[in-house]
Amino acid sequence: MLDRRAFLVEAAAVLAGPALASSAIGQPFEALAGTARADIQPFRISVPDEQIIDLKRRLAQTRWPDTLDKTGWSDGTNLDYLQGLVSYWRDRFDWRAQEARLNRLPQFKYEVDGLGLHFVHQRGDGPAPIPLILNHGWPGSFTEFERVLPLLTQPGSHGGDPRDAFHVIVPSMPGYGFSDAPRERGVNSRRIASMYAKLMTGLGYERFGAQGTDWGASVATWLAFDNPNRVSKLHLNLIPLGYDPPTGPGQPPKTAEETAFLERIASWSKSEGAYGAIQGTKPQSLAYGLNDSPAGLAAWIVEKFHAWGDNRPTMDDHFGIDRILTDISIYWFTGTIGSSMRLYFENRQNPFQFEAGEKVRTPTGVAIFPADIPMPPRSWVERGYNVDRWTAMPRGGHFPAMEEPQLLVEDIRTFFRPGR
Repeated sequence: MLDRRAFLVEAAAVLAGPALASSAIGQPFEALAGTARADIQPFRISVPDEQIIDLKRRLAQTRWPDTLDKTGWSDGTNLDYLQGLVSYWRDRFDWRAQEARLNRLPQFKYEVDGLGLHFVHQRGDGPAPIPLILNHGWPGSFTEFERVLPLLTQPGSHGGDPRDAFHVIVPSMPGYGFSDAPRERGVNSRRIASMYAKLMTGLGYERFGAQGTDWGASVATWLAFDNPNRVSKLHLNLIPLGYDPPTGPGQPPKTAEETAFLERIASWSKSEGAYGAIQGTKPQSLAYGLNDSPAGLAAWIVEKFHAWGDNRPTMDDHFGIDRILTDISIYWFTGTIGSSMRLYFENRQNPFQFEAGEKVRTPTGVAIFPADIPMPPRSWVERGYNVDRWTAMPRGGHFPAMEEPQLLVEDIRTFFRPGR
């Protein structure tokens, strides 16, 4: 465990970004932060003991509903599975061990537009690391990227080429986990992208790459669209749901493949989209129950890991039960399930659309993981993005940084390699 001074020195080395010389190691953090970075504060997770005790009490007092199918998932979360998960969470899951592991990551908070943004900032080890901001979505958190961090920042230590190193920044979305929750309406994906651009400026990065999944794909897209001179490349493993490129007069007619995709996503929305409909219209009503019942919260979140992951041989083996519960525990301890779902409401008020003539000009790489929710064909994506790389992955689902970190990292490395 680092003492405070050692921690602050280490934090300064991360914070100072590209401007810090090696001679700075050993100097006090306060002397290194400088005027531009004095408001970026080191952050450590510390959940009070009484919150852990309260969680275990609530789990022990869960009132279980009846079901017609204890072992299936067709009408929602499997009762047998959830009872086992809750029992493990209550009796065997060690939050303190997860907390200690996460606290080995260099974490910070920085105020942007009146909100404190929590983020990880891990500097790369290589001759010329590229700054790269990784963007998570719902029901994820910054922990999604824990397994890719060492691969991206220290490729030489993990069988790769040091020349492929990145400086990696992983923000927690506003209203998610340890970032502050918005206190006003209008904080949608585009507004978050604006906040992240300011975060990158605060860290001293005027030019950088962006990667995104789920809502993070929308945020990363708006970052590139609104900051074409700053975002060098854009990498996505999901095309934002609701992405609606210009069609109609003056545009190429829809292809048979595009029409089939639109029919497929409409069918998926009818069978799998109820969560998005309620979170996009009445998130507050749902928040009362999920913020009060940890078993209910776990049921709501784990169903998405089951539905969207490439769960072979089982979900627990594929993701790791402790990693699933770490993600759920962050939502519970921070009380942010309501504020996280509100992003669906905000984005519903401001749909993701391009007008005629609008397009993301930034070179874009797309990685398609087969177990993910339906993805559009390349021709549909090219209507609104400058697609430079298109990769069909052999396996993986909606959470590739957790599921297939090596595959995701290799695609990112390959995409960013030209031009380094």
